[in-house]
Order: sequence, then C-alpha cells, then structure tokens
Amino acid sequence: MDLSHLFIETERLFLRPFLLEDIGPAYFMNLDVKVSQFTGDGGVVSKAETRRRIIDDVMGDYKKHGFGRLAVVWKENKEFIGFAGLKYLEDIQAVDLGYRLRSEYWGRGIATEAGKACLELGFSKLNLEKIIAMILPDNVRSQRVLEKLGMKFLEDRMEDGESVKVFEIHRDYSRS
Repeated sequence: MDLSHLFIETERLFLRPFLLEDIGPAYFMNLDVKVSQFTGDGGVVSKAETRRRIIDDVMGDYKKHGFGRLAVVWKENKEFIGFAGLKYLEDIQAVDLGYRLRSEYWGRGIATEAGKACLELGFSKLNLEKIIAMILPDNVRSQRVLEKLGMKFLEDRMEDGESVKVFEIHRDYSRS
C-alpha cells in the first residue's frame, strides 16, 4: 500500500506513518499525567495496549481508509514527540483531527503547525469536505489551537460518556 501522501514536512516537523519503533516513545508519552489529562481515555496504561492501538487502530486505519494519525518527529533531533492526524470515526461518519504531544514540547506552536499540515492533507490530498475536532471542555489550550486553525465551534455533545466540544472546518472556509 502506498502511503507516500502521508509523509509531510513542515518548518520544524516531520509527520509520517507510525512505525513499530514508535511504540515505546508513545507509551512513555502517555504515562505523563499532563498529557493524559485531556485525552478522554485516561492515558494508556500498558505498553501492550499501546502496541495494540498502534498496530490495530492506527496502522489498521492506514489500510482501511488510506490515512490515520501520524507520528510527529522533531526535525532537529529526529525524536518522536507525539502524534497528529486525521481519523475516520465510523460511528458518526466524520473525519476527526487529533493531536497529542509530549508536554515538554507544549507552548511552542507545534500542535498548530502539525494541525495545519493535517488539514492541508485532508483538503488537498484526501479531498475531504469537512473535518471536525473534539476536545474536553476544560482543554482551553487545544481550543486555542483549533481556533488558530480556523475551526469554528459547532456544538457540545456526549461522546463515549464524556461531554465534548465539537469544532469543524469546511474546505471552502479553510482557505480564507
């Protein structure tokens, strides 16, 4: 399967499909309580579960949909610093933008940089019409990221038993 469209370079980042070597760094990132505070899943509790999620869910999305969450690599040192990307949500038939970064990389505009690249991928290469994002109500940092990306608040909704804020962006107003 050709995943070449999922290799993205930005000013400071490489975004690429996940590799098995990302399991360890992803596991350790999710052990940070600051990182897992706003994930809605409470963080990943075992390396085996991290492995399962990357192989079955993320890599499974590449096979099923031709896209999915991408590993975010810091160009300067080639280190895995998190993930960003698009995920097709079967239950609501929508494409969701998501990201998670190691806490020592917060506050540098990295989520915005990666998010912008992922929106560009979605609209330019995947030909999507709309992309949503869901965040927990207390996650004001992510709300600011979504607003910087041009996403607009759509609604409050219950998702997996949690109240979330849903934002959206359409292809037509992503270019304005």
